[in-house]
Amino acid sequence: MSNPTHPDPAQLGPYFLIARARTQASDHDDLARRYGQEGRRAPDALDADVIQGRLEAIVFMVLSVRRSLAPSAQALSWFPAGRVELMLGQIERVARTSVELAYHLCTQAPEVLRNLPDAEVADWVIGLLEVYDRSGTQGGIRTMQAVASYAQALTQHRGCLRLDQARVVLDSFVAGLAGRRLKLAEAEVAYTDTETLFVPAALASLPERDANFRLYKALIAHLWAQAWFGTWRGPFLERLQAYPDQDRALGLFRALETLRLDACLARELPGLAREMRALTQSWAPVLDLTADWASAARTLGRPGADAATSWRLLAELYAAGAAPPPGPCYQGEMHPAQVAQAIAARIKRERAALAEVLAVIADEQGGNLAGLAGQPPVFALEQSPDDSWPGGMAFQLVLGDQPVQPRVEAVQLMHSIVQDFGHIPPEYLEAAGQGVYHRKTGAAGTAEGPAPLPDAQVYDEWDYTRQSYRKGWCQLRERDVHPQPDGFVGRTRHKYRGLLKHLYRTFEALRGEECLVKREPYGEDPDIDAIVEAYADTVRGLEPSAGLFQRRRRLERNVAVLFMVDMSGSTKGWINEVQRESLVLLCESLELLGDRYAIYGFSGYTHMRCELFRVKGFDEPYAEAVHDRISGIRPQDYTRMGVVIRHLSRKLLAVEARTRVLMVLSDGRPDDEDGYRGDYGIEDTRQAVLEARSLGVHPFCITIDDAAQDYLPHIFGPAGYTLVEHVAKLPYRVSDIYRRITA
Repeated sequence: MSNPTHPDPAQLGPYFLIARARTQASDHDDLARRYGQEGRRAPDALDADVIQGRLEAIVFMVLSVRRSLAPSAQALSWFPAGRVELMLGQIERVARTSVELAYHLCTQAPEVLRNLPDAEVADWVIGLLEVYDRSGTQGGIRTMQAVASYAQALTQHRGCLRLDQARVVLDSFVAGLAGRRLKLAEAEVAYTDTETLFVPAALASLPERDANFRLYKALIAHLWAQAWFGTWRGPFLERLQAYPDQDRALGLFRALETLRLDACLARELPGLAREMRALTQSWAPVLDLTADWASAARTLGRPGADAATSWRLLAELYAAGAAPPPGPCYQGEMHPAQVAQAIAARIKRERAALAEVLAVIADEQGGNLAGLAGQPPVFALEQSPDDSWPGGMAFQLVLGDQPVQPRVEAVQLMHSIVQDFGHIPPEYLEAAGQGVYHRKTGAAGTAEGPAPLPDAQVYDEWDYTRQSYRKGWCQLRERDVHPQPDGFVGRTRHKYRGLLKHLYRTFEALRGEECLVKREPYGEDPDIDAIVEAYADTVRGLEPSAGLFQRRRRLERNVAVLFMVDMSGSTKGWINEVQRESLVLLCESLELLGDRYAIYGFSGYTHMRCELFRVKGFDEPYAEAVHDRISGIRPQDYTRMGVVIRHLSRKLLAVEARTRVLMVLSDGRPDDEDGYRGDYGIEDTRQAVLEARSLGVHPFCITIDDAAQDYLPHIFGPAGYTLVEHVAKLPYRVSDIYRRITA
């Protein structure tokens, strides 16, 4: 047992020897062995007094007579100057979040440099700050003390890639896949329930980060292919329960479907399939399969093979006692019970949703044209291949004997239904009764009450001082604007009746705008440039082109716009009234133009209470309920913009459109109570704008802040914003701005 008056040095931590070095010259050798290179100081090492002075300048606010940085400075003086400068920069980075935590990092800095290579120090500090966000200073200290264990794990997983490091790109990849919109989430293993793609939080299966990124893509593609190419169609659980050993049967079926889906991806997405094959070099190729499995691979590789083919081969292999071959690195697991639960809920939900959309279409076409009096109309459906995506279908509805162009919502629903059934069941083509339609659209006297407030949705926030995200930092809740049935919309129409006539003419011209198509084989006018080139070809003995004409073609608009309206306290007074008037004029114009649009207000108080207020959704008509919500827009609290841009960008992605625009109406710069102001708020908003653009959304800001020139070019880019000098001019300018950016 140790003497309590002379404690064991090991119990005092790794710096007991460093502290004693100030009074015992013999400890020079201990420092040399611990921190020196071959027992010597680096040739360019900094002097200990210089290092101590710089450390104290960073954390002077928390120093005291009991806190000395001399031992740390003495230890750091054995390292090369470049490494010490790197560590000093990271300590300054931590000090911007917590000076107390930075002091403890000063004391641990020699051990950090001793254990971690320079390239890994910044990532370790980011992880340290994330722990501090969750667990405070004590959690950060424990993380510092475990730096040696972290370094050991890092050596074993040098090529590890975390999902959050690649999420922005992978979210875009998922959004580009055909079929229903899918979410990406973390789980211990890769699998799908046909609505969410679950992948591991980190991948270290392959030695390089780039390879692990390609592995993420391969996992996602294979899970998507299960739903797109019909793995889960039919009574899956009933078929599986027919086998005494269900786990073995499921393993065989998973291996068979892997072979089939690999063949499907090779036909439809050959570039991605080549990447996936390159990842499997360390796994057993098809040529090394047993005779039974090689025969199954040939059968499943034919274009006509489907999930029923895999079930037939499963019966044969199960009876023969076969075992599944080694799977490729991107082969995930199968969870049939979760899939069955998701499909059952989706079938019920989508059938009702399609019936309601068909009721809207029938109402637009004049009611029950195809059914008996008092009966809901029944549509017919014509399908044809769509070459714009692998295995896609184009749909044409027929009501009575008249073809009807399906709404975008109907097309999205039908694509999802086809994934579950392989076709659209006839009973799905019956429109909902008119009572259902009018109840959903908010007819007077039958409108349903507001939906329950959903749970908070959690988003990361960019911390420019760390150059990384604060994980799960912002909590955002959606709710409706409290309606004010005071006739505001009618008064605004009357007030701006002269301007409205001008806007109607402007937007009517935009709706009928035409473009000139050149080098056509026929048309109204000759194409002079094409004729000159054809003459030159003829002189040279070449065959001239047949495209010698030009013609005008009407542009088909395919635009979705979401208006993000600042409801912070600074809009109180007549600014708020002018904002509402501008929205009324926009809505009146867009109803004529036919673009899909939605309106949401935003405000909040700290990162724990970010609020989004629904004024009009994409699927809502511009009716009395929306009029009252526009009137109900009132100033609230603060202006935390980044989380709202991230949330609304994902709402826009759920809308089928060629052009998606997020238009921000704000009176000032980002600001909130908990430090979300200045450079911090500006940099997070800028990062959210960059994320939106990477997803295919085009953010644009309209502001009345005179100081906007100082920060908006940095956030939105020089062409991504406009300044309205006088707030009273906003109603006159906002419609013109909209027309220009969506033309």
